[in-house]
Amino acid sequence: MKQDIILAGVGGQGILTIANIIDYAAQISGLSFKQAEVHGMSQRGGAVHSHVRLSDEAIFSDLIPKRAADLMLSMEPLEALRYIDYLSEGGQIVASQNPYVNIPDYPDLDKVLDAIKQSGNHVIVDSEKLSREAGSSRSQNTVMLGAASGFMVLEEKILLQSIREFFKSKGERIIDMNIEAFRLGREAAGI
Repeated sequence: MKQDIILAGVGGQGILTIANIIDYAAQISGLSFKQAEVHGMSQRGGAVHSHVRLSDEAIFSDLIPKRAADLMLSMEPLEALRYIDYLSEGGQIVASQNPYVNIPDYPDLDKVLDAIKQSGNHVIVDSEKLSREAGSSRSQNTVMLGAASGFMVLEEKILLQSIREFFKSKGERIIDMNIEAFRLGREAAGI
């Protein structure tokens, strides 16, 4: 068993938080994992993406080759298209429909979402609305993790345990909010 996941977004959207939660869940599950990330200029909304590789065998490279990712989780629709060439044939895209407009010539959102839909298996989620429903717009990344969780080799209960562990220093209210965000993301993805 192996799974290659591309996480994509812009600085400040919580891509590295998602990667750390997945890594910890893999560790709890007894899986091998490797992670590599490219940080953009987060203060300016620069591109950030992470390669997360999970396997029950040794992993020798932390980078996912193009056309090999089983899953792409994108916090930003245009960023999903930027890394679409990493997705394998039959791979799954889970993308937020909420743009982070940080350039003056951001393309028409409907055209961006249509391009995602035409790119393969997809789930598009209103992460902004769901995160507010969960209690904070800062939980959009956990909404998206929930939406992608049904396509992961990791068990839901292990991901929830990892979320609890990751946010435990922030207190019960933050843990509960992120658990609710995860649940709402799963529900939005039809899981």
